[in-house]
Amino acid sequence: MGIVLAVCFRCMAGPLFKKVLVPVDFSTCSLEAFRVGVQLSDAFDAELTVMHVIDVNTVDAFNRLGLLAVPSDATAQRKRLRHHARLKARELLTSQAHGQSIRRIVAEGTPFVEIGRFARAEGIDLIVLGSYGGRSDSMEKIFFGATADKVVRTAGCAVLTVPLRQRTRKDIVL
Repeated sequence: MGIVLAVCFRCMAGPLFKKVLVPVDFSTCSLEAFRVGVQLSDAFDAELTVMHVIDVNTVDAFNRLGLLAVPSDATAQRKRLRHHARLKARELLTSQAHGQSIRRIVAEGTPFVEIGRFARAEGIDLIVLGSYGGRSDSMEKIFFGATADKVVRTAGCAVLTVPLRQRTRKDIVL
């Protein structure tokens, strides 16, 4: 006869994770990571922070190429990007049915640098992020996992990367 051993992580010498950070770029994969992060923070009764980093290097490169704005409009453009990020984050938080409060952070910089800096400064125990992000299918393939890989290597805390869920037959509606 086998013995079943159940371990309650909350019952150990304190919760395993007290602070959880979920960086999002609003891609489908990061939204899946947010869903997982909410569940983990509920399970561990941990503080949850959602963070979006406006990638200033990409914005500056697009500006140099003339794809986004004229240089004189750069300040107004960053202001619009911050506003848009705050709105998207608010939509994300209100779309989830949960009872806990979630902190929302919008930063500017290089995403993996800002995520690591924030995690160290705030004493984050766990980062939950999508295994890849991006804006379109082709870009996702080109930059597959670039930010996630760098966060894993530099964060200084536990990192859980979340892939997109595979669609099952019952998920597909014809």
